[in-house]
Amino acid sequence: MKFSNLFGKTQKNISTNAESISHQLMLRAGFILQIAAGVYAYMPIAYKAFRKIENIIRNELNKSGAQEVHMPALQPVDLWERSNRKESYGPVLFQLKDRRERELVLGPTHEEVITQMVKSNVESYRDLPLNLYQIQVKFRDEARPRAGLLRGREFHMKDAYSFDMDQNGLDKRYDQMVEVYKSIFQKCGLPVLVVQADSGAIGGKDSQEFILTTDVGEDTIIYCDSCKYVANSEKAVFLHEELPIEDELNLTEVLTPSVKTIEDVSKFFNSDTKKTIKSVMYMINDELVMVSIRGDLEINEIKLSNIFKGKDLRLATDEELIKSDLLPGFISPVGLQNITKIHFLFDNSLKTGNNFISGGNKPDSHYSNVNIPRDILVSEFNDLALADVGYKCTECVNTLSTTKGVEVGHVFKLGTSYSESLGAFYTDEDGSQKPILMGCYGIGVGRVLAAAIEQNHDEKGIIFPPEISPYQIHLVGINLNDNAVAESCNSIYNNLHDNDYEVIFDDRDESAGVKLADADLMGFPIRMVVSLRSLKNNSVEIKLRSESESFLVEINKLEEYLSSIR
Repeated sequence: MKFSNLFGKTQKNISTNAESISHQLMLRAGFILQIAAGVYAYMPIAYKAFRKIENIIRNELNKSGAQEVHMPALQPVDLWERSNRKESYGPVLFQLKDRRERELVLGPTHEEVITQMVKSNVESYRDLPLNLYQIQVKFRDEARPRAGLLRGREFHMKDAYSFDMDQNGLDKRYDQMVEVYKSIFQKCGLPVLVVQADSGAIGGKDSQEFILTTDVGEDTIIYCDSCKYVANSEKAVFLHEELPIEDELNLTEVLTPSVKTIEDVSKFFNSDTKKTIKSVMYMINDELVMVSIRGDLEINEIKLSNIFKGKDLRLATDEELIKSDLLPGFISPVGLQNITKIHFLFDNSLKTGNNFISGGNKPDSHYSNVNIPRDILVSEFNDLALADVGYKCTECVNTLSTTKGVEVGHVFKLGTSYSESLGAFYTDEDGSQKPILMGCYGIGVGRVLAAAIEQNHDEKGIIFPPEISPYQIHLVGINLNDNAVAESCNSIYNNLHDNDYEVIFDDRDESAGVKLADADLMGFPIRMVVSLRSLKNNSVEIKLRSESESFLVEINKLEEYLSSIR
């Protein structure tokens, strides 16, 4: 490809709304064009990288025995109603009506459709197991689409679905797909962490994410260096510090003017925040929920949402609390459990310790010496706390650490939730009807491209992993008005092309500075410069994008050098 023929130009000025590094660099390099919020067009170079990722995914899945299908993006809403996911997806689900007023959705994922396909084609145990996949466009009406290809409203995903007769078969298929995913990312040149994860609205039991670590990732990963425990913060657990049991003291109401926050309470009572009870009010489908947790911890709203199976969860407003005769800043379960219609939840951290401090449910008032079960009745404790750096590992009691990352793949054991709700059964050897066990496996293709750039860049631009780079070689001619330079460039370009090297030749009438800056910005692995200075040594100047120094290679030894690093 010659630069003069290339569709898409590098940009000096880009939108100030581009938050992530990958978004900024892809816009500057002319790789993508924003059409609407969260909707992007791929220019030829980006699409070339996209297809490389896609082909790696397809090859590895085909090798594993999976079969490729293609499913419609447009789906009847009744499938989503039958699977009970219309409600759990909420406003993220794109919904529309056709001219006959029939309700449809634009698929954010395809569990319902693939289950319908299998239901129509699988009759007995002889038809199983199956592993089917597609690479297809998805739609999600994100409230705040941001970060370019990392979180869009229209995006491409590889989604695979396995179908087995029993749990043993599902477990084997799941483990096989984890290994396939490891191979996919290894062949993309991307080191990933495999972490325990939350299943979210897709549902299911076991779930793991494949995370590409980067300082600006939207996912927080909790890990232990000692035992190799690793989990997304949404799922991570930790060992709660057991507080000592003191002599039980009498419940006391204390006047606490202008003392509202946990820090205020701790300072006023000269007490550690571990000795306080923090109660936070939520609304879940118009029901008030009080979540009580030790004051030094934070509530994990994903874990909380899972208790209510994905129902709409949000913090209650002050107005809603006042309407229910509750006082913001001074709330606790003490004295409320028998007189209000509040759903009470308690974190595991409150299992130990006593003589806590909590809100007094009156203006400028707190209780001291709060004790469970004397003052607060708890029928069940739940894991509701957010893990963080410095907490103790449940596996080995060593200290947990954190890092940031971007999710590029996710695998789930769905079990029978979809097959039962949508009627996908098979006839077993004994003639009985049994639900098919399903697994689900996703990779965001565009997200892989963006995440690779998030992880591989410097202040000058992108540093493409060679495995997914659109071009291997960026040939730059300096002073192409000189016949010797022009002839050498064209000769080298033609030879490289004839030997199946992917090469782009910057043949533009631009300054050396512009051409070299664009080469750094676009980030292809090998930059090859032909100039009057290099030709004095019958050489080209080579610089690897991942390294800082350049060097000369004689033109007649160029093929030998390239073969050695190919």
